[in-house]
Amino acid sequence: MKSSIKIVAGNASRPLAEAIAAYLEVPLALCSVRRFADMEIFVELQENVRGEDVFIVQSTSFPANDHLMELLIMIDAARRSSARRITAVLPYFGYARQDRRTSGRTPISAKLVANLITEAGADRVMTLDLHAGQIQGFFDIPTDNLFAAPVMVRDIKERLDPADMMVVSPDVGGVVRARALAKRIDAPLAIVDKRRERPGESEVMNIIGDVEGRSCILVDDIVDSGGTLVNAAEALLAQGAKDVSAYITHGVLSGGAVSRIASSKLKELVISDSIQPTAAVKLARNIRVVTIAPLLGEAIGRTADESSVSSLFT
Repeated sequence: MKSSIKIVAGNASRPLAEAIAAYLEVPLALCSVRRFADMEIFVELQENVRGEDVFIVQSTSFPANDHLMELLIMIDAARRSSARRITAVLPYFGYARQDRRTSGRTPISAKLVANLITEAGADRVMTLDLHAGQIQGFFDIPTDNLFAAPVMVRDIKERLDPADMMVVSPDVGGVVRARALAKRIDAPLAIVDKRRERPGESEVMNIIGDVEGRSCILVDDIVDSGGTLVNAAEALLAQGAKDVSAYITHGVLSGGAVSRIASSKLKELVISDSIQPTAAVKLARNIRVVTIAPLLGEAIGRTADESSVSSLFT
């Protein structure tokens, strides 16, 4: 089946797509994604994909709108080139945090993006650690939500002493994710309860669980500004934690997040390459990137072979 796989890379995820293609031992499909003078996006598939199983690898990370439009146009190009099946592989699914209406007269943008991908011509979607699992239900086509936990667990076991580890959820909403990882490494669980007493005042961090003398591991799906992560690390250390590391799947790291984390008390922030790391991320003293290419490559290979993907996580 590998001979019928075509891996197509968008501009957002080319290094990751190259690593996936290397894992599968297939060449990366030739594809040109460029812009006209007025910044319109033009896509040209430069080899035959008729009857092929096409996997388009593109995170909709910053600049989110440009990368989303690239993805939609690449899907349309593959559909009009008679690809047998088109799978949109989104290592990072942008707009996922807009999965519900938080007030009146607001959109549910994650659902809109799901509709756009479907209408463009995708037959299947593959993504990683969705911010909310129910976003899978926004699609009317098969959707695989993969988990970075196996990659993170392997790294934790190789680098940290299991005797004094404690997994920590940085907020109440992430408890399910943190509990699942804690179970995998047989570690206890603590929770950071953050609340703002009055408008304009800083958040008060309460730690649920005894972290004294423990090596704490903060677990989450997205790190954006880094503020919550830095504050949580300080609160844990104030409660007697030995040190604090963080394992986060998607390193959005917008604005001054990298410098904020680099100057913080975090021992280490470990992120995946679901979003292509910037030069600042690569130079930061306490930020490390682990690759998810083998995980996505295995899932793509199994999808092409029509074998189980869920068995990757059992």
